Amino acid sequence: MAEKEKKCEIDYSKYVDAATRRIVYGCIGLVVTVAVVVFLVWAILHPHKMDFVLQDVTIYEFNISQPNLLTSNLQVTLSSHNPNDKIGILYDRLDIYASYRNQQVTLAHLLPETYQGHLEVTVWSPVLTGTAVSVEPYLTPALNEDINAGMVLLNIKIDGCVKFKVGTWVSGCYRLLVNCPASIPFSGQFEGTGPAIKDQLAQQCAVDV
Repeated sequence: MAEKEKKCEIDYSKYVDAATRRIVYGCIGLVVTVAVVVFLVWAILHPHKMDFVLQDVTIYEFNISQPNLLTSNLQVTLSSHNPNDKIGILYDRLDIYASYRNQQVTLAHLLPETYQGHLEVTVWSPVLTGTAVSVEPYLTPALNEDINAGMVLLNIKIDGCVKFKVGTWVSGCYRLLVNCPASIPFSGQFEGTGPAIKDQLAQQCAVDV
């Protein structure tokens, strides 16, 4: 009777090991396949970052008063070029603002959601304003020195989300950071009553995606 029971015993461990090996090999094969597909898509499409250019800046008002309050009103013209001939770009939730010495000095302006086709150029001309914006105490003498010297370096910045479109497929959101330096000639503080100053720049911007 004991001999019959031994014959009926089944060693399941070898079946478990075989199933485990199949699962592991399947997962490895899936990862390799996805990696190959991603590489082929990248090799075929040759994705490139978009190019941003700050075309011009028009200053309507720019003055600082005590205690450390800055009021500004300016309009910027900014263009973006999609260098890809097979990839579209969707600009989503882009905030643009001006900063001085790494401090934001205007309110963030939300650019309209824009789809940019292959090799297309998009142009925005937002107005950026800040009324009695509190700035760090050390910025007041620094800004007065720059204004008296006749040149102020502002940075026009964009912070937002971009998506890439290939055919009907749309990627997830990638954070977009754009920094456009703008050296503005000044002959004094502007109170908003005199003629505006328009500076043609055509300044290339730093882009990080």
